[in-house]
Amino acid sequence: MKPAGEDVVTEALTESADGRLGPVVAAALGRAVLLTRAAVTTIITAAGLAFAEDRSRIVALLVLVVVASAAQVLALGRWPGLAAHGVAALAVDTAVLLGVLALSRGGLPYFGYAAGAAALAGVLLGAAAVPVWLAQCAQGAVVCLTVLRDTRPPPALATLLVAAPVAQLLAGIAALAVSRALVRQMRANLHRVALAQRDAAALERARLARELHDSVAKTLRSMSLAAVALPGSVRRQPALAEQLAGAISAGAAAADLQARELLEGLRLESPDEPLEATLDRLCARFSARTGIDADAEVAVGELPIAVRYELIRIAYEALTNVERHAGATRVFVALTATRRGRAAGLTVRDNGRGFAVPGDLLALQSLGHHGIVGMAERARAVGGRLEVTSRPGRGTVVHVQVPL
Repeated sequence: MKPAGEDVVTEALTESADGRLGPVVAAALGRAVLLTRAAVTTIITAAGLAFAEDRSRIVALLVLVVVASAAQVLALGRWPGLAAHGVAALAVDTAVLLGVLALSRGGLPYFGYAAGAAALAGVLLGAAAVPVWLAQCAQGAVVCLTVLRDTRPPPALATLLVAAPVAQLLAGIAALAVSRALVRQMRANLHRVALAQRDAAALERARLARELHDSVAKTLRSMSLAAVALPGSVRRQPALAEQLAGAISAGAAAADLQARELLEGLRLESPDEPLEATLDRLCARFSARTGIDADAEVAVGELPIAVRYELIRIAYEALTNVERHAGATRVFVALTATRRGRAAGLTVRDNGRGFAVPGDLLALQSLGHHGIVGMAERARAVGGRLEVTSRPGRGTVVHVQVPL
């Protein structure tokens, strides 16, 4: 299934059988062609002011080009759907072109403007612009022959005029080729974005499934077993029934706590938020709740979603351990790039009472330090490793390194 936005964008990029672009893209490219044409024609026309005998005619030509181009650009920007009516839009453009021809008397401004008209036809009509190009070339050839017959310009200028109709055709073909190449690139980018969205969604579903399995699901299964054994124990073994009832009650409380922690973890991490802002918010909440000073430092770029989530959860769990066990007055959290950006490192350091770290972190589970074991599991889930350094009275350092 495609993301909802992909269908909309794909429809905007759709080409018809004759190669015509979607209206949104055609309108955007059409505005680019119009602005480029206006700039080129204005420069050529303004350069002619130094040699023109009738400057009022040149000024009128400048006004026509600027006003007509501005009106066309504004119309396509306000109503992109106009690009779908390519024939009507080109009819208006042809009328302006004839005005440019009359005022320029077949000079270079006309041929510059005509090349832009051919490019606009390629953008708006696609391959269907071939008849328009042929008509424009024929018109350009007639203008060229008329100018050569009436003015007999120098050979260099005559060569330029003869080549102008061919340049019009090439401008139209180039505009069509660029438009199609741009659309192909946009479609490829859209496809990559869609794949990234689907991968992110799959990772999110897998992560949620793992979180539920490792916490709430296990507790609920234990409660279910105790509930099954409870009815048969009520009369025969009241003491056991009382224990089972207590286990169910404790399990319900544990499941409620686990669910709350899971929801808090989900609210904690927002992939759209900068990483530095997320860690700052985590430390600020910790300080407000415990009164312990907590500072954060981020010196790493954006991380993959899975790595980012696990590191934030490890930082959260490490701060929770500081609150429960360390008796610290200050905590420092740092997330940095290591090994020339090929790995990310998370460090949580406190000035608390510390403890003797066993050689095997799993031994901490029997001592009630489930959080460190959970942090190690989270680090392994993204290919990293967790190290704990601590001595009694010297504080504790939790360090995680994850390859990127």
